[in-house]
Amino acid sequence: MPTTEHEVEQQHSTLAENIDDGSLEAARKIILAMHPAEIADALEALPPARRRVLWDVIDPQLEGEILMEVGDEVRECLVCDMDLEQLRAATEQLDLDDLADFVQSLPEKLTADVLSSMGKQERDRLEQVLAYPEDSAGGLMNLDVVTVRGDVTLDVVLRFLRCRGDMPRQTDRLWVTDRYGRYQGELPLRLLLTNSPNTLVSDITQHKIEPLHVLTRDDDVARVFEDFDLVSAPVVDDDNQLIGRITIDDVVDVIRDEAEQSVLSMAGLNQEDDIFAPVLKSTRKRALWLGVNLLTALLASWVIAQFEGTLERVVTLAVLMSVVPSMGGIAGSQTLTLVIRAQALHQVNKNNLRDLLTREVAIGLLNGILWAVIVAGLVWLWFDDRQIGLIIGAALIVNLVTAAYAGAMLPMLMRRIGVDPALAGGVALTTVTDVVGLVAFLGLATWLM
Repeated sequence: MPTTEHEVEQQHSTLAENIDDGSLEAARKIILAMHPAEIADALEALPPARRRVLWDVIDPQLEGEILMEVGDEVRECLVCDMDLEQLRAATEQLDLDDLADFVQSLPEKLTADVLSSMGKQERDRLEQVLAYPEDSAGGLMNLDVVTVRGDVTLDVVLRFLRCRGDMPRQTDRLWVTDRYGRYQGELPLRLLLTNSPNTLVSDITQHKIEPLHVLTRDDDVARVFEDFDLVSAPVVDDDNQLIGRITIDDVVDVIRDEAEQSVLSMAGLNQEDDIFAPVLKSTRKRALWLGVNLLTALLASWVIAQFEGTLERVVTLAVLMSVVPSMGGIAGSQTLTLVIRAQALHQVNKNNLRDLLTREVAIGLLNGILWAVIVAGLVWLWFDDRQIGLIIGAALIVNLVTAAYAGAMLPMLMRRIGVDPALAGGVALTTVTDVVGLVAFLGLATWLM
């Protein structure tokens, strides 16, 4: 198993060379020594033609796990070449929560075909999970839970587990319910194994974990797992009926997806995008975002055009014109990133918003004064023009204060109107800092000169 970036690159390179040389048996031997997640990474690193060749040499028993690891676009590409029987075989080894994710990612026609090919009991269990939003606790949960009653002894529980013969993966505790299936607490396996067999379950039942409601958002689920260092957590409905559990492996996927999406969404991209997707398809996706940015650039250009006369008289202004918007953009992005992160962690609310704004504006003002002095001095020495130095210094103070305020307020306003701040915040902030920076710099120059 590769452990370093260099080893991973070498492995991917060797696979690509084997495919190009037609050495499929050598490629198969490499694949056999790899984990499904590593095979998924290798598939995503190959162009479509090589990807299909490598997919054909993969053990069918691993296909389901591999399909769960690749992005949506790559999965769609691989699934389109599989018949219904192959899809059915690929899903047999998947846990219920993974199966639900897999089925939801399929085209509608294939989803209906896969569901119809399942047994009634399996289909009913799957449809129970599919009934909840994908980004909720219900969408993440697995129905495979082990429950015990509080009025039995540990000896009875141990005999029950031995008769059961198997335990679900990531089982670190059993869930205690009453006779009606209502959640009562948890029984950690360490307590089960270290207490007297004659001890009643109710005597050592713990209540450290608050059950997650089935409609709890996935980011809130991730925060609960992080705060309480959980391996698994119970999921209940409105009547406190225990209906499933969530395990740490699914939460890690949520955390990773959110982290990747936060970065990529700033460029209008998606973490499920295939780096080798068809050129025209990728062009269409990126064209929209480029168009949005073009509008903001045209707005900035229009602002510059309003000061055309001033620029013609003082060429130095044109040389320095980009400094103020650039500094404002960096300062604003620092605040914007900080506030978006705080929103994700639920650290910002109406009670502390004023304190946050005051703090960020104060930071912007102090940074503005600091860099205004430095830049004004440099301009004075460079162009031997004290007046332009003072103008650019004053514009910097105005724009850095504005950038700090906008960086703090824009995420709040966007969240209120239902827009993802990570997706649109950067563009909106750039527009504000560009326009305010140019108006401040060129406006002051026009007024004073």
